[in-house]
Amino acid sequence: MFIGENPIHIEANADIAELVLMPGDPLRAKYIADNFLENARLVTNIRNMSGYTGEYKGTKITVMAHGMGMPSASIYVFELIHFFHVKKIIRIGTCGAVSEKAEVGDVILTKNIYSESNFAYTYDNYVGNVVDASESLNKTILETAKEQNMNIHYGMTTTMDVYGPYIDYERVLNRIPSEYEILGEEMEAFGVCHVANTMNIEATALMTVADSKFSKTVLTPEDRQTKLNDMIQLGLESIIK
Repeated sequence: MFIGENPIHIEANADIAELVLMPGDPLRAKYIADNFLENARLVTNIRNMSGYTGEYKGTKITVMAHGMGMPSASIYVFELIHFFHVKKIIRIGTCGAVSEKAEVGDVILTKNIYSESNFAYTYDNYVGNVVDASESLNKTILETAKEQNMNIHYGMTTTMDVYGPYIDYERVLNRIPSEYEILGEEMEAFGVCHVANTMNIEATALMTVADSKFSKTVLTPEDRQTKLNDMIQLGLESIIK
C-alpha cells in the first residue's frame, strides 16, 4: 500500500476541523460557509474541490465538498481522516425517493446503506452489501431534529454507481432483497460510511429528497434552497454536540 506523507487531493497545510460537513457540490460548500459559518475561509481548492473552515456557534467546523460518486467521495473522506484526524463526518446532499413514505422536500437520515457495488470489495475485500451509519451520531441527529420540531425519515437507503434518473433503476431496486425497505437512492453514502467505519470514526448521511419515483414534483430552486437550509442547520446543530 502506498499512502505517502501528504494528502494528494487536499492542501497539505489545510486548517481542517475535527468536525466536517460534506456536500457533493463545491458551490454548496461555499454557500454553507458564506451563510452559516463565521470567519469562514477557503483552506483547500485542489481541482476546484473546495473546503472551508470557520466557526458555528463558537465551534470549529470544516465544510468540504466530495464530488459525485463513491470513488470521488472516498478519496476526500480517507484523506480527511488519515491526514487531518477528522472525528465526525455528516454527508449532506440530495436523493431520489423510492418509497411513498418520503415525499419531495422531506429529509432522510440513513440508518444503513445497501449497495450492489464492488466498491467495498475493492477497498478492503468486504463482501457484504450493507454498511451501517454511525449509531451514536444518528441518535444525536434524531434528538436534535426532535428539539427543532423537524420531522425526518430514518431508515435504509441505497447507493448506486450510476445516476438513478438516467437508467431503469427499477431493475436495480428489484434486485434488492425484499426484507430491506429502501427510502431513497443516491451515489455516495455507502462509500463515505464504509471508509469511515474501517477507520473507526463516526459518519452518516442526511439527504433532502429532490425527486421521487411516485411524483412528478421536482424542487424549485427556491424550495431547494429552503429545504436544504433546514437540513444544513440540522447537520450543524447535531455535529457540534
